Amino acid sequence: MENSSVVDALEAAERSFEQAPRNVEEGLDIDDAELIQLRRACRLLAAASCLLDDGYYTVVIESSFVAIERTVQFRLIHDDAISESEVISSHRRLYQRGAEVGLYDDSFADNLAELWNQNRTRTYYRLSIATESQAEAMQSLAQEIHHHLVDGSQVPHECIC
Repeated sequence: MENSSVVDALEAAERSFEQAPRNVEEGLDIDDAELIQLRRACRLLAAASCLLDDGYYTVVIESSFVAIERTVQFRLIHDDAISESEVISSHRRLYQRGAEVGLYDDSFADNLAELWNQNRTRTYYRLSIATESQAEAMQSLAQEIHHHLVDGSQVPHECIC
């Protein structure tokens, strides 16, 4: 690339990930993989709430989907259904795994996967425009799933919502 400021910015970003962590995000300065997933979900829900008020509907929808996934990942680790180092990158597979271990039923997992497949992709890639009502509904869904799965765990006191 010929634009030296872009190249410099890329190099600075790369270096930032190589440095020892300092000034880390509040609540995430822990080593426990399950709690990191839980608290990431909490932070995503909090961010979505702030952004909803400012009209950032696409970001709220995206954050809500990711918060749901982090919450499911938390419970899978918490319930010893997956190892701490296991990452399920397929959205559909993650939702299915939650159903397999009884976090919810197969129908709910299928509906989540279809919601993600049909709607998250369309709003993210701007094949359709996100609306306030969609953002509110996704934020509500993410919060309900989060509270349900956290309340069913042995560590609801670790939630920072």
